Amino acid sequence: MVFFENAGIPAFFQMVRKDVLRTAFEVSKNMEESMVAVNSNSESVAQWWEEYKANPSDQEKRNLLVEHYLPLVRYHAQKVWQRLPDGVELDDLISAGVFGLMDAIDAFDLSRDVKFETYCAPRIRGAMLDELRNMDWVPRLVRTKAKRINEATKELDNKLGRRPTDEELAEYLGVSVDEFEKMAKEANTASVVSLNKKWCETDGSKEVSELDVLEDQRGEDPTSRMQKIDTMRLVTKGLKRNERLILLLYYYQDMTMKEIGMTLDLSESRVSQIHSSIVQRLQGTLSERKPEFTI
Repeated sequence: MVFFENAGIPAFFQMVRKDVLRTAFEVSKNMEESMVAVNSNSESVAQWWEEYKANPSDQEKRNLLVEHYLPLVRYHAQKVWQRLPDGVELDDLISAGVFGLMDAIDAFDLSRDVKFETYCAPRIRGAMLDELRNMDWVPRLVRTKAKRINEATKELDNKLGRRPTDEELAEYLGVSVDEFEKMAKEANTASVVSLNKKWCETDGSKEVSELDVLEDQRGEDPTSRMQKIDTMRLVTKGLKRNERLILLLYYYQDMTMKEIGMTLDLSESRVSQIHSSIVQRLQGTLSERKPEFTI
């Protein structure tokens, strides 16, 4: 896993700009409400702290402290979540942050002149970042290569005014073209899209995901199928029964002239003769109707 030197956030989370589901105003409002909730009932909280530290096995007091400082977890979770790509749930960050909060409560020393809100913040954020690391399956070295290639691409794109070629990127990175192609191939494994990711907004209650709009390569194109049917009707219109059968068996069933002759009880030469006659007539008919097919 790769980290930014200052932010300490996995680099791949920085590569995608998130369309935040909540507006900045709503997030800011929730954060303010969280801080107000934490700062209230200070006398009761102080008593809970004294009782819990005097008896660490008192789960009831610890639960009261966890419940009281829970808005802090949500506050930090929202700050981290705004910088993440789609697919990372806010509730997952909050759940991880709660474990960090519980560890902070157990390790906090009342004798030190430090506010708990200040003490617990790194532990809460650390627990969230640990959870994000566990969610990432790509090796750290691959993330490093992907980051280098992305930075080089942006730099050369701004400098050249176009997308750089592989040769230009390899020269910029100081590697051979073969080595760059290997790096790019490994970096592509870091690009993963969740099929459950929301694809677009709809008026209905059901969300449209990437899976709903994914093309089925094995499925038949309905447009192509309709075109075949329309073409078949146009070609076979006005033909006799044997003539239609010869066209259908030859062009749609991929049968040979000999097989068609055996099916229709005709000689191979007779089938070939009928086929040639049909083709000539169709060429004349389609030539007359050529303007109808012109776009």
